[in-house]
Amino acid sequence: MTFINYAAKEINCKIVYYGPGLGGKTTNLQHIYNKTAPDRRGKMISLATEADRTLFFDFLPLDLGSIRGFTTRFHLYTVPGQVFYDASRKLILKGVDGVVFVADSQTDRMEANVESIRNLELNLQDHGFDLLDIPYALQFNKRDLPNIMPVDEMYRMLNYKREPTFAGIAPQGVGVFETLKSVAKQILVELRKK
Repeated sequence: MTFINYAAKEINCKIVYYGPGLGGKTTNLQHIYNKTAPDRRGKMISLATEADRTLFFDFLPLDLGSIRGFTTRFHLYTVPGQVFYDASRKLILKGVDGVVFVADSQTDRMEANVESIRNLELNLQDHGFDLLDIPYALQFNKRDLPNIMPVDEMYRMLNYKREPTFAGIAPQGVGVFETLKSVAKQILVELRKK
């Protein structure tokens, strides 16, 4: 649900980072925020709960161009990872234009990844979206840790629609901007169709 600000000549798009708790969603956003020039980003807002937090900020990308004379501003959100915050997850997905799913590569976290991706699918359906149709990328995060699942095995378990998939080490920035750019470009392709 892209929002167009005609006065500012801006197209505002919402990207939500989804995935299991402690999988690296927040670390992805923090890396993007820290590496984006202050004049190209808004303020980072953190809404803390007892065990998790939701982050939000917006930014103007440097190299993705304009559409019919409008600049594109992306608003990035994370959802709380724990399933008991499902109402918050659902609310944050409202009006989403694209999703990044951040999967935890540790073998013992695969069940949480699968549960979270199923939860994403259901919550998108509640808003009238289909994961098959929405701009979407998958990141296999924490590739630097021991006891991780092979990428091809993770792909077989989590790939939904042959979406772009990236290996990531979020604290080091590995795969972070590649994942974001993939979803942003998919969103821009959709916008140009309209």
